[in-house]
Amino acid sequence: MSQRSVSVGSLGIGGSNPVRVESMLKSPLDNLMACREELRGLASAGCEMVRVAFSDPSKADALAELVSEAEIPLMADIHFNPDLAVLSLKAGVPAIRINPGNMGSPMRLAEILHLARERRAVIRIGANGGSLSDAQLAESGGDRSLALVGAVEAQLKYLLEHGFEDVILSAKSTSIPETVRANALLAERYPYPLHIGITEAGPGLGGIVKNAAGIGILLNQGIGDTIRVSLTAPAEQEVETGYAILNALGIRRKGFDLISCPTCGRKRIDVQALVQRILPALSGLPDGFSVAVMGCEVNGPREAAHADLGISGSPNGFILFSHGRRIAVAGAGNLEDILRETLEKICPKKN
Repeated sequence: MSQRSVSVGSLGIGGSNPVRVESMLKSPLDNLMACREELRGLASAGCEMVRVAFSDPSKADALAELVSEAEIPLMADIHFNPDLAVLSLKAGVPAIRINPGNMGSPMRLAEILHLARERRAVIRIGANGGSLSDAQLAESGGDRSLALVGAVEAQLKYLLEHGFEDVILSAKSTSIPETVRANALLAERYPYPLHIGITEAGPGLGGIVKNAAGIGILLNQGIGDTIRVSLTAPAEQEVETGYAILNALGIRRKGFDLISCPTCGRKRIDVQALVQRILPALSGLPDGFSVAVMGCEVNGPREAAHADLGISGSPNGFILFSHGRRIAVAGAGNLEDILRETLEKICPKKN
């Protein structure tokens, strides 16, 4: 992860801080009620920072109201209008996303940076594969990863020339190889926190896989301080997928870890049906607690020997085990009762 850290409100990003999970409001500021509802859902899902599209000066009061109510820090997304950058900082946002080269005259940029310093706000700068210019591509010899890096560096230069270093860098593309290479180069060259993600990844399984592959490759190389999963889906799904990626890599633990076998001809139970059956009994388990559901008693306790609690099928019902050791048996009719009793013994703090 990055050498330097920044604080977005009370949220530490980079350095020794955990990899943060963020998302973006899909509702416009015109609809404050929908924005509030989204924010509540995101906070409940564990989202740690939320980006808000701020594209109209007339919505400054709505932004200020949202900032004052939000449980989690907001980042105003500003693209081309320096007035919006000023208004968002005056509205109290602890972070803004801008392109410094689009902020008008040097005096306007100096005004924005003065406000950001005064209010201890962080500035995220970045490049998107879809917004690379012909000039940037020509300068990089057609290498899109280098063009992304060059675009970020051009923006960073504006801020460093003004002595402003409370920054987060970002280089994203819909292409995983482009994004991975660009971020690897940025991580090699600069100590600043990196925000990572794959843009326009799409809906459903394809979008989840694309995000997991791209973000996972980077995180496994120690690159990335804050992530946003981009999905054509409700924002809560982006956050849940983000934590699932972190869980899979062993970087952060949120919620319990459910392990289940793919099943084969040896199975004695319908694993898919059993998973759905026991889920209600698993609510309230602590972060990182692992539960395994295995199809047979032959491989179950061995293959899932690391699980805090395991359930496998047997000729007479079910075997419950913990760290490979058999601890209880249950029949088809009393599984839920035995499961709850067992959980109370091995995990008494369960809600």
